[in-house]
Amino acid sequence: MKATLRKMGNSQGVLIPKAIIAQLGIGVNMNMTVENDTIVLRKADKPLRDGWLDASKKISAAGDDALVWPEFSNTEDAELVW
Repeated sequence: MKATLRKMGNSQGVLIPKAIIAQLGIGVNMNMTVENDTIVLRKADKPLRDGWLDASKKISAAGDDALVWPEFSNTEDAELVW
């Protein structure tokens, strides 16, 4: 099957037919590698952001969840009416 690169925002992409996606059993998330000048798509090893909830709980419990950037505002913000 031939395919064509298409402009997609600042990138380029290839549309994969629905039948091929179903045959491979890949979902929205996948792993993409280049092997011997070939683009290889595989099912994702684990769900996207897997483990983030537990990691954020550990950070919070350790008290290491303070703001990285201090709160700040523009001088004109005081004049805004909401």
